[in-house]
Amino acid sequence: MNENQRAEFDSLVPEVPFTRRGFVVAMLASGFALAAQPVIAQTVIKTDADGLTAGDIKVQAADREIPGYRAMPAGGTNLPTVLVVMEIFGLHEYIRDVCRRLAKAGYLAIALDMYVRHGDTAKMASVQDILAGPVSSASDAEHMADLDAAAAWAAKNGGNPVRLAVTGFCRGGRTVWLYAAHNPRLKAGVAWYGPLEAAPTPRQPKWPLDLAGDLKAPVLGLYGGKDQGISLDQVEHMKKALAKAGGKSEIHVYPDAPHAFHADYRPSYRKDTAEDGWKRMLEWFRKNGV
Repeated sequence: MNENQRAEFDSLVPEVPFTRRGFVVAMLASGFALAAQPVIAQTVIKTDADGLTAGDIKVQAADREIPGYRAMPAGGTNLPTVLVVMEIFGLHEYIRDVCRRLAKAGYLAIALDMYVRHGDTAKMASVQDILAGPVSSASDAEHMADLDAAAAWAAKNGGNPVRLAVTGFCRGGRTVWLYAAHNPRLKAGVAWYGPLEAAPTPRQPKWPLDLAGDLKAPVLGLYGGKDQGISLDQVEHMKKALAKAGGKSEIHVYPDAPHAFHADYRPSYRKDTAEDGWKRMLEWFRKNGV
């Protein structure tokens, strides 16, 4: 495990899913069981699809079709669109439910399986395997292109291309910052506890801290003061970089929250904090024209 993978592992430890058999914990060297399929039955929040058009889709990317999920108000047209960027654990029920929650709020929400080229992370045995395999192999350029493809699909299927936002969780939160520096048509982003800085690699050459002055849309970062993987020092570095850039981006820290406080299928879930973050996200979107 290299330096970046170890740092990423440290931030992901609190994200490991649990099953009815309990939260499976082992030593760092032996890994953490994911048990991804039983997670589907463990989400605290279950949003129905009444009044929605929701289900699996295929989005044509540059080199292949990418599996995805979308939810939107039934019969809706010209809808504000939110790209939802998953964690590293696959396009499972939690991310699908997030899409339905956004649809209930009036959005067309779309999420893609961001690591499909490099393996099915939902079926992999350990966090180390995911990090050393799909996460290390996937490139930021691939993710930017896939999100562009998702935005284009949405624009042709009921979405308003002028009212475009992005939100994402953990590694997907990192991608939110990157996409805000990539797409000049983006109106707003909300990054939930996304890693902010690490050593560059050929496939992931820049991190949010490197791009603070290049953001083309304002980003709201939501972070936990007790996150064991993303230190408050890193958050302060990002705050200073954003202030120096002079844009409209902001970071809000919940002092007592751990990493993955929004993930309602994990022990890290904090109901009050998650609900407050969701409220802030919707307000941020509306404030910035989405």
